[in-house]
Amino acid sequence: MAELRLDPITREWVNIATERGKRPSDFHHREEARLVRTRDHSRCPFCPGNEKMTGQDLLRYGTDRDWSLRVVRNKFPAFSGSGEAARTRYGLYESMPAVGAHEVIIETPYHNKSLSRLPVAQVKLVIQAYRERYLALQKNARLKYILIFRNHGKVAGASIEHAHSQIIATPVIPQVARARIEGLQRYDAERHACAYCDMIEQELDAGERLVVQNSSFVALAPYAARYPFETWILPKERNAQFVSVTELQMSDLAAILKETLLRLDLCLGDPPYNFMLLTTDFSDQFHWHIEIIPRLSIAAGFELGTAIYLNTVAPEQAATFLRAVNFPKQTAH
Repeated sequence: MAELRLDPITREWVNIATERGKRPSDFHHREEARLVRTRDHSRCPFCPGNEKMTGQDLLRYGTDRDWSLRVVRNKFPAFSGSGEAARTRYGLYESMPAVGAHEVIIETPYHNKSLSRLPVAQVKLVIQAYRERYLALQKNARLKYILIFRNHGKVAGASIEHAHSQIIATPVIPQVARARIEGLQRYDAERHACAYCDMIEQELDAGERLVVQNSSFVALAPYAARYPFETWILPKERNAQFVSVTELQMSDLAAILKETLLRLDLCLGDPPYNFMLLTTDFSDQFHWHIEIIPRLSIAAGFELGTAIYLNTVAPEQAATFLRAVNFPKQTAH
């Protein structure tokens, strides 16, 4: 029988419908669903030699001709400009200019290397760039919320196959971010504890939804997972702000992020996915973390009409599959 599970933070219900379930091989995506792989890199704006196609660097690691990572402005930004974020009201409606920032982190000079296949040292550079650009955007008083995210694969919204992630800064705080804070405040008021810290403690004790851990982080399948093989990476030490990470924690994060993405890659056949680095600087009552969402299913009428998700793979089963992944020697580091 399907089971309704309540997320302790958002208070959203999730339907764990295992009788509709599938094995990892059933989620392998057909080639036509992926971005087209190409050997002609002359048209890729993110490849070395094509730097003029992306405009001036906001950040570069390495030299002009021998770089390892670049950050540039998105040529088609969702948020941009230097104007004021003034609100306009007309009747019951309200609007404001979409001022802000939209940046692209080009994670590697190599065209056909996904983040899961990069060396840990290179993944650490990506995380370092996240932190550096977050701190730079944080100085702009007009910007109220900053999201770091990654779209991998055509189904997940990526339009360029070259490995990259993005940062968007907005002049408003999204309602979903406020809801998380409110959920944590409600949990703290009831139990005098952090919901994420309690979650980590229980999952480490039980082990059934644990995927992998190291000294600083834990990767797990959340109890009320909304999507098949949804996986979270959480710091064991509570802090609201991602930018507070230490050098050791950045190394540990690079290692567990690569391993988690690689487990998903090998288990599910390089699935499309989104990941979001959720952090805040407008409230101390948070626990920053990364949520990875493989795009293996499509929200249909019931989900859209009720916001109750139908997840066909129990988190315990997903974690079991991910723990069982065997790593080829060449992908282990």
